[in-house]
Amino acid sequence: MKIQLKQLFDIVGERKEINYKIPLDELDGFKAVSFKTPVSINGEIENRAGIVTLKINVSFVLNHVCDRCLKNFEREYDYDFEHTIVRSSQKEDDEHIVCENMVLDLNELAISDLLLQLPSKILCKEDCKGLCFVCGQNLNEASCECSKS
Repeated sequence: MKIQLKQLFDIVGERKEINYKIPLDELDGFKAVSFKTPVSINGEIENRAGIVTLKINVSFVLNHVCDRCLKNFEREYDYDFEHTIVRSSQKEDDEHIVCENMVLDLNELAISDLLLQLPSKILCKEDCKGLCFVCGQNLNEASCECSKS
């Protein structure tokens, strides 16, 4: 979703509600993650005292494979993000989103935010025991005799 920001930059007090979903077919290109549901984005963009702020909530469900036991599972995620949007910047920083052409690609920003927020190690449960190194038994489901010999 591309949002035109000219009116938001020009009018103090201007506000725009955001409530939409990024469909699954637009999320297919990401090899590192498998989306089960569309990405829901809710929030607002507001110009308060000349400062344009974006506040969004992003929620979605991912299909995962546990890094320890290789079990398939699903997990729901819900993140809040806040950004200050500027027309231009004198310096390069990560604190502001620069929109020189006054158009914000909200899909790109939301997906970038959520990918950076995801944990690097994905476990089916916090205390996952993983697989036996000898026989490959999933130790969450049953024990094996390999470690006793």
